[in-house]
Amino acid sequence: MPTILITGCSSGYGQHIAQHFLDRGWTVIATMRTPRQDIFAPSDRLRILPLDVTKTDSIHAAFEAAGPIDALVNNAGIGVVGAFEATPMEHIRKVFETNTFGTMAMSQAAIPGMRERGAGVIVNVTSSVTLAPMPLAAAYTASKQAIQGFTQSLAHELATFGIRAKLVEPGYAPTTRFAANSDINVMDLLPGAYLDFARPIFEAFASPTMVTRESDVAEAVWHAVTDGTAQARYPAGADAVALATAA
Repeated sequence: MPTILITGCSSGYGQHIAQHFLDRGWTVIATMRTPRQDIFAPSDRLRILPLDVTKTDSIHAAFEAAGPIDALVNNAGIGVVGAFEATPMEHIRKVFETNTFGTMAMSQAAIPGMRERGAGVIVNVTSSVTLAPMPLAAAYTASKQAIQGFTQSLAHELATFGIRAKLVEPGYAPTTRFAANSDINVMDLLPGAYLDFARPIFEAFASPTMVTRESDVAEAVWHAVTDGTAQARYPAGADAVALATAA
Protein backbone atom coordinates (compact mmCIF):
# COMPACT_ATOMS: atom_id res chain seq x y z
CA MET A 1 0.00 0.00 0.00
CA PRO A 2 1.67 3.29 -1.10
CA THR A 3 2.37 6.09 1.37
CA ILE A 4 2.18 9.83 0.80
CA LEU A 5 3.36 12.68 3.05
CA ILE A 6 1.56 16.00 2.61
CA THR A 7 2.45 19.32 4.23
CA GLY A 8 -0.03 21.99 5.31
CA CYS A 9 -2.98 19.68 5.98
CA SER A 10 -4.84 21.70 8.61
CA SER A 11 -7.18 23.25 6.02
CA GLY A 12 -7.69 24.06 2.36
CA TYR A 13 -5.76 22.23 -0.33
CA GLY A 14 -3.75 20.08 2.06
CA GLN A 15 -6.80 18.76 3.90
CA HIS A 16 -8.56 17.91 0.63
CA ILE A 17 -5.47 16.30 -0.90
CA ALA A 18 -5.07 14.10 2.17
CA GLN A 19 -8.72 13.04 2.08
CA HIS A 20 -8.53 12.37 -1.67
CA PHE A 21 -5.67 9.92 -1.24
CA LEU A 22 -7.26 8.32 1.83
CA ASP A 23 -10.43 7.70 -0.15
CA ARG A 24 -8.35 5.89 -2.79
CA GLY A 25 -6.65 3.49 -0.42
CA TRP A 26 -3.33 5.20 0.21
CA THR A 27 -1.61 5.50 3.57
CA VAL A 28 -1.55 9.23 4.32
CA ILE A 29 0.81 11.13 6.58
CA ALA A 30 -0.89 14.48 7.07
CA THR A 31 1.40 17.08 8.58
CA MET A 32 0.67 20.48 10.05
CA ARG A 33 2.33 22.90 12.43
CA THR A 34 -0.31 22.31 15.10
CA PRO A 35 -1.75 18.79 14.75
CA ARG A 36 -5.55 18.53 14.73
CA GLN A 37 -7.28 15.19 15.02
CA ASP A 38 -10.78 16.54 14.44
CA ILE A 39 -10.55 17.37 10.72
CA PHE A 40 -10.35 13.76 9.49
CA ALA A 41 -12.39 10.69 10.29
CA PRO A 42 -10.33 8.07 12.15
CA SER A 43 -8.50 5.66 9.83
CA ASP A 44 -5.79 3.07 10.32
CA ARG A 45 -4.22 4.46 7.13
CA LEU A 46 -3.95 8.01 8.49
CA ARG A 47 -1.20 9.49 10.65
CA ILE A 48 -1.15 13.12 11.71
CA LEU A 49 2.28 14.50 12.52
CA PRO A 50 3.55 17.90 13.64
CA LEU A 51 5.75 19.66 11.11
CA ASP A 52 7.11 23.16 10.66
CA VAL A 53 8.80 23.24 7.25
CA THR A 54 10.96 26.19 8.31
CA LYS A 55 12.69 24.22 11.08
CA THR A 56 15.34 21.60 10.31
CA ASP A 57 14.75 19.63 13.51
CA SER A 58 11.02 19.46 12.81
CA ILE A 59 11.62 18.18 9.27
CA HIS A 60 14.02 15.50 10.46
CA ALA A 61 11.62 14.38 13.20
CA ALA A 62 8.73 14.13 10.75
CA PHE A 63 10.67 12.00 8.27
CA GLU A 64 11.99 9.81 11.06
CA ALA A 65 8.44 9.21 12.30
CA ALA A 66 7.01 8.76 8.80
CA GLY A 67 9.36 6.06 7.57
CA PRO A 68 9.62 5.30 3.83
CA ILE A 69 7.29 7.31 1.58
CA ASP A 70 6.35 6.92 -2.05
CA ALA A 71 5.24 10.51 -2.61
CA LEU A 72 5.77 13.93 -1.08
CA VAL A 73 3.42 16.85 -1.64
CA ASN A 74 4.83 20.23 -0.65
CA ASN A 75 1.64 22.20 -0.12
CA ALA A 76 2.35 24.33 2.98
CA GLY A 77 2.52 28.00 2.13
CA ILE A 78 1.96 31.59 3.22
CA GLY A 79 -0.07 34.05 1.15
CA VAL A 80 0.62 37.75 0.93
CA VAL A 81 -1.31 40.42 -0.97
CA GLY A 82 -0.36 44.08 -1.07
CA ALA A 83 1.88 46.73 -2.54
CA PHE A 84 5.47 45.57 -2.61
CA GLU A 85 6.62 49.01 -1.49
CA ALA A 86 4.75 48.56 1.79
CA THR A 87 5.62 44.92 2.45
CA PRO A 88 8.30 44.66 5.16
CA MET A 89 11.38 42.70 4.13
CA GLU A 90 11.02 40.74 7.37
CA HIS A 91 7.67 39.44 6.15
CA ILE A 92 8.98 38.73 2.65
CA ARG A 93 11.73 36.61 4.20
CA LYS A 94 9.06 34.77 6.21
CA VAL A 95 7.12 34.04 3.01
CA PHE A 96 10.26 32.69 1.35
CA GLU A 97 11.17 30.59 4.40
CA THR A 98 7.91 28.65 4.02
CA ASN A 99 7.02 28.82 0.33
CA THR A 100 10.51 28.46 -1.10
CA PHE A 101 13.11 27.24 1.37
CA GLY A 102 10.60 25.02 3.20
CA THR A 103 9.75 23.27 -0.06
CA MET A 104 13.43 22.87 -0.89
CA ALA A 105 14.26 21.52 2.57
CA MET A 106 11.42 18.98 2.45
CA SER A 107 12.48 17.83 -1.00
CA GLN A 108 16.09 17.46 0.11
CA ALA A 109 14.99 15.37 3.08
CA ALA A 110 12.83 13.08 0.92
CA ILE A 111 15.28 12.44 -1.91
CA PRO A 112 17.76 10.04 -0.24
CA GLY A 113 15.12 7.45 0.64
CA MET A 114 13.49 7.68 -2.77
CA ARG A 115 16.86 7.44 -4.50
CA GLU A 116 17.78 4.31 -2.54
CA ARG A 117 14.49 2.68 -3.53
CA GLY A 118 14.73 3.89 -7.14
CA ALA A 119 11.24 5.39 -7.16
CA GLY A 120 9.19 8.28 -5.84
CA VAL A 121 7.28 11.41 -6.74
CA ILE A 122 7.72 14.94 -5.38
CA VAL A 123 4.86 17.33 -6.15
CA ASN A 124 5.35 21.02 -5.41
CA VAL A 125 2.21 23.14 -5.23
CA THR A 126 2.79 26.63 -6.63
CA SER A 127 0.15 29.01 -8.00
CA SER A 128 -1.35 30.51 -11.13
CA VAL A 129 0.78 33.60 -10.39
CA THR A 130 3.48 31.59 -12.17
CA LEU A 131 1.28 31.38 -15.28
CA ALA A 132 0.56 35.12 -15.72
CA PRO A 133 1.60 38.32 -13.94
CA MET A 134 -0.75 39.26 -11.10
CA PRO A 135 -0.98 42.69 -9.43
CA LEU A 136 -0.32 43.18 -5.72
CA ALA A 137 1.46 39.83 -5.49
CA ALA A 138 5.09 40.57 -6.28
CA ALA A 139 6.66 38.97 -3.21
CA TYR A 140 4.34 35.95 -3.27
CA THR A 141 4.96 35.48 -7.00
CA ALA A 142 8.70 35.57 -6.48
CA SER A 143 8.49 32.85 -3.82
CA LYS A 144 6.46 30.60 -6.13
CA GLN A 145 8.39 31.35 -9.34
CA ALA A 146 11.53 30.21 -7.56
CA ILE A 147 9.89 26.82 -6.96
CA GLN A 148 8.85 26.59 -10.62
CA GLY A 149 12.47 26.84 -11.73
CA PHE A 150 13.70 24.69 -8.87
CA THR A 151 11.31 21.86 -9.66
CA GLN A 152 11.89 21.87 -13.40
CA SER A 153 15.65 21.71 -12.90
CA LEU A 154 15.39 19.15 -10.11
CA ALA A 155 13.33 16.86 -12.33
CA HIS A 156 16.31 16.40 -14.65
CA GLU A 157 18.74 15.23 -11.99
CA LEU A 158 16.21 13.01 -10.21
CA ALA A 159 14.94 11.24 -13.33
CA THR A 160 18.11 9.18 -13.51
CA PHE A 161 17.12 7.61 -10.16
CA GLY A 162 13.52 6.93 -11.13
CA ILE A 163 12.17 9.90 -9.15
CA ARG A 164 9.74 12.36 -10.68
CA ALA A 165 9.44 16.03 -9.66
CA LYS A 166 6.25 17.80 -10.70
CA LEU A 167 4.31 21.04 -10.31
CA VAL A 168 0.65 21.64 -9.51
CA GLU A 169 -0.46 25.21 -10.24
CA PRO A 170 -3.76 26.18 -8.55
CA GLY A 171 -5.77 29.24 -9.52
CA TYR A 172 -7.70 31.61 -7.28
CA ALA A 173 -9.62 29.72 -4.61
CA PRO A 174 -11.80 32.13 -2.59
CA THR A 175 -12.91 29.38 -0.19
CA THR A 176 -9.38 28.80 1.13
CA ARG A 177 -7.64 30.66 3.94
CA PHE A 178 -5.06 32.11 1.54
CA ALA A 179 -3.91 35.02 3.68
CA ALA A 180 -5.11 33.75 7.06
CA ASN A 181 -1.68 32.41 7.99
CA SER A 182 -0.12 35.81 7.38
CA ASP A 183 0.43 38.02 10.41
CA ILE A 184 -0.03 41.24 8.42
CA ASN A 185 -3.39 42.84 7.58
CA VAL A 186 -3.87 43.41 3.85
CA MET A 187 -4.87 47.04 4.44
CA ASP A 188 -1.55 47.66 6.19
CA LEU A 189 0.11 46.79 2.87
CA LEU A 190 -1.93 49.29 0.85
CA PRO A 191 -0.74 52.87 1.38
CA GLY A 192 -3.19 55.57 0.34
CA ALA A 193 -1.44 56.16 -2.94
CA TYR A 194 -2.32 52.59 -4.01
CA LEU A 195 -6.00 52.56 -3.05
CA ASP A 196 -7.39 53.72 -6.39
CA PHE A 197 -5.25 51.13 -8.15
CA ALA A 198 -6.22 48.36 -5.75
CA ARG A 199 -9.98 48.98 -5.61
CA PRO A 200 -10.95 47.44 -8.98
CA ILE A 201 -8.59 44.53 -8.36
CA PHE A 202 -10.31 43.61 -5.11
CA GLU A 203 -13.71 44.11 -6.73
CA ALA A 204 -12.70 41.60 -9.41
CA PHE A 205 -11.55 39.16 -6.70
CA ALA A 206 -14.97 39.51 -5.06
CA SER A 207 -16.80 38.46 -8.26
CA PRO A 208 -14.50 36.15 -10.23
CA THR A 209 -15.73 34.61 -13.48
CA MET A 210 -13.75 31.42 -12.86
CA VAL A 211 -12.31 29.97 -9.67
CA THR A 212 -10.39 26.99 -8.34
CA ARG A 213 -11.96 24.56 -5.90
CA GLU A 214 -10.01 22.54 -3.35
CA SER A 215 -11.21 19.40 -5.13
CA ASP A 216 -9.59 20.63 -8.37
CA VAL A 217 -6.23 20.78 -6.65
CA ALA A 218 -6.66 17.40 -4.99
CA GLU A 219 -7.50 15.84 -8.36
CA ALA A 220 -4.52 17.50 -10.05
CA VAL A 221 -2.17 16.24 -7.33
CA TRP A 222 -3.65 12.76 -7.69
CA HIS A 223 -2.89 12.76 -11.42
CA ALA A 224 0.60 14.17 -10.87
CA VAL A 225 1.42 11.41 -8.39
CA THR A 226 -0.23 8.46 -10.12
CA ASP A 227 -0.32 8.98 -13.88
CA GLY A 228 3.21 7.63 -14.37
CA THR A 229 3.99 10.15 -17.10
CA ALA A 230 6.76 12.69 -17.59
CA GLN A 231 4.25 15.56 -17.58
CA ALA A 232 5.81 18.33 -15.52
CA ARG A 233 3.02 20.86 -14.92
CA TYR A 234 -0.61 20.44 -13.85
CA PRO A 235 -2.74 23.62 -13.76
CA ALA A 236 -5.59 23.12 -11.29
CA GLY A 237 -8.93 24.91 -11.52
CA ALA A 238 -10.81 26.46 -14.43
CA ASP A 239 -9.02 29.80 -14.14
CA ALA A 240 -5.57 28.23 -13.97
CA VAL A 241 -6.33 25.98 -16.94
CA ALA A 242 -7.46 29.02 -18.94
CA LEU A 243 -4.25 30.89 -18.10
CA ALA A 244 -2.09 27.88 -18.97
CA THR A 245 -3.89 27.45 -22.29
CA ALA A 246 -3.43 31.11 -23.16
CA ALA A 247 0.26 31.15 -22.24
